[in-house]
Amino acid sequence: MSKYFISLISFLFMNITLGNVSLVNDTIEKFGVRAGIDINKIVKSATDDDYKGLSISGDIRLKESFYVYSEIGNEEKQINSDYLNSSVKGTYLKFGVNFKMNNDIRTQNIVYSGFNFGYSNFDQNISRYTIYNTNSTYWGESTINEPKNLSNLNALWVELVFGLKTEIFNNLFLGFELQLKNVIKQKNIQNISNLYIPGFNRTYDSSGLGAGFSYTVSYLIPIIKK
Repeated sequence: MSKYFISLISFLFMNITLGNVSLVNDTIEKFGVRAGIDINKIVKSATDDDYKGLSISGDIRLKESFYVYSEIGNEEKQINSDYLNSSVKGTYLKFGVNFKMNNDIRTQNIVYSGFNFGYSNFDQNISRYTIYNTNSTYWGESTINEPKNLSNLNALWVELVFGLKTEIFNNLFLGFELQLKNVIKQKNIQNISNLYIPGFNRTYDSSGLGAGFSYTVSYLIPIIKK
């Protein structure tokens, strides 16, 4: 799988390089709305029984190197281990800006960086969990089978993004993006940690940091062409 990802990234960079050299491009200096879907979530939903998800994203080019970005999606995640069985389901929304880093403004192929704000509303259901008593070697572990239904949870986070998009056919783009995330605020109930936040991914007690990535297919709907 890692070899496939490396090959895909190399392919995208090669197309961007060739696109910057050649100026014969139907989308040169076009301004419009680019709408797409995350194919990583679709593939994961089809291959992983513990995950279901879908997201739709879009960006608008306002200036030569400035884009406004938004994304809406939903996720459902099952977390099963020797110590825990739980499920999380909810929706999320992202909004932010991207800045084109490659120099040629006449091509729509871009390498970019930017930042987003994300907000998620979700429910968490815990069916079984194990507690370990560190103060008593006699009692040791105890398993709790009483379900806990935690509803109307939410979280707010910020993320730095780095990515690229290359035009594989006229107005059709293939993209890859890395995201570095940090939770700003989240709602907990009964002092139980949010194990998974839709749009943010897995969380950890020791840190509010997280990471994610996406593979997108998007289509540019031209509005203005210089």
